[in-house]
Amino acid sequence: MHDKIIIRGAREHNLKNISLEIPKNKLVVITGLSGSGKSTLAFDTIYAEGQRRYVESLSAYARQFLELMDKPDVDSIDGLSPAISIQQKTTSKNPRSTVGTVTEIYDYLRLLYSRIGIPHCPRCTQKITSQSADSITDSILRTAEQKKTIILAPVIQSKKGTYEKLFDELKHNGYARVRLDGELINLDDESSYDSSGHRKLSYPRLDKQKKHTIEVVIDRLIPTDDDKSRLFESVQSALKVGNGVVVASTDSEDTLYSQRNACARCGISLGDLEPRSFSFNSPFGACKECNGLGIKIEFDPELIIPDKSKSILEGAVKPWSGHFATFRSAMLRDVGKRFGFDLRTPISDMTDKQLKIIIYGTDENIQYRYESRNSDSRWEYRGRFEGVIPNLERTYKETESDSKREELMQFMREQPCEKCRGKRLRDEVLSVKIQQKSIIDICDLSIDECFNFFDKITLSETERHIARIILKEIISRLDFLRNVGLTYLTLNRMTASLSGGESQRIRLA
Repeated sequence: MHDKIIIRGAREHNLKNISLEIPKNKLVVITGLSGSGKSTLAFDTIYAEGQRRYVESLSAYARQFLELMDKPDVDSIDGLSPAISIQQKTTSKNPRSTVGTVTEIYDYLRLLYSRIGIPHCPRCTQKITSQSADSITDSILRTAEQKKTIILAPVIQSKKGTYEKLFDELKHNGYARVRLDGELINLDDESSYDSSGHRKLSYPRLDKQKKHTIEVVIDRLIPTDDDKSRLFESVQSALKVGNGVVVASTDSEDTLYSQRNACARCGISLGDLEPRSFSFNSPFGACKECNGLGIKIEFDPELIIPDKSKSILEGAVKPWSGHFATFRSAMLRDVGKRFGFDLRTPISDMTDKQLKIIIYGTDENIQYRYESRNSDSRWEYRGRFEGVIPNLERTYKETESDSKREELMQFMREQPCEKCRGKRLRDEVLSVKIQQKSIIDICDLSIDECFNFFDKITLSETERHIARIILKEIISRLDFLRNVGLTYLTLNRMTASLSGGESQRIRLA
């Protein structure tokens, strides 16, 4: 009987191939710096292996009711008994949860940037100034000339409510149409009379628990130089109703113009800056490509074809080497006839064009012939070749099987979003600066650097008066993180990557 637990070659998470012996029948404390691997050793190695061995010793019937833990990355553990653990509470594993959001520092930063942030043009980097009705009119003429255009005045932007009073007010002011959540509707389609004989207008019934966008239709026209005066009057009316903002909808594409935040050189308008504009959890601020995650999980050609010395017949295309391999090989054989390779050609000997066609497909029509070896079935048809990655993407989206998705995940890899470069927010939002730093630039600083930035920040008297309370809260929370020894973290650090001790300390901030 072992009187100690002997661990050899533990490499789980951040453990660096460690070996140690732990005496039994004694209270043993594991100490060390945050992130050094204490929890990994106790919970993810010793407890996980003890629990796994115990569950495996049970009958197949009993095991179906218990969660079987994965085998930890360790060479051997001897003298281990069945284990129980009291798991420490950690922070959220949500990829949208960061040190900044958990400590609420990011919420105060959003408020600060919406109040005193200086917008810049995301294209030419010049400071953005107000845009006049004349310049908006000229811009619409340049971009929408000879095209059917609707001039709209946004009055409600993605807010909850029924807005019956608003509809009533718009109708009494002479506006007959609105665009409600992207759909054009008439305000005078139906009406009735109450018991006293007064006309009672009937408006769209909105779900007060859902967010709605309401834009007043000011005019519908085809912009031309001859009709410039009419367009100018429509723009002026829209700016008045929309509180300085007008939307021109041309061929179902919307362009926003603002009297307050617009680049005179490029004609780009940002609209009003609100706290939600700086949130990567809101559609108003999040990058449209990655939806605010900063990463995209995509199929990786290197994982799909890991060994380029193999040919297609030898299973080079790994996702297509199992079931239906014969069918896929028959398709690739016909593709190869068209583009000059065969199934025995090693992938490394193919040209870049041939490899690209295999991975991403081609729009050229190819003649396919297939005969089953196990039955009399055969077919022939002509069509394009989809490609390995488009085929896997379609399967991943359409399948309802979790096991199938899990199988496909092994060929996927996290990649930084190309559009936002991993910064999660839209370019227009990233162009709002305080002392030449965007909100994400601040979040990329260490806690120490971030504290020094705000402690020594230079603001005008008006800006300081506006930001006084917000800055006090930001500095207070940053100072606390410094005092509990977390000066090396950044506000952008995902909470899922924190150690147990780090998680507990940031929850106190």
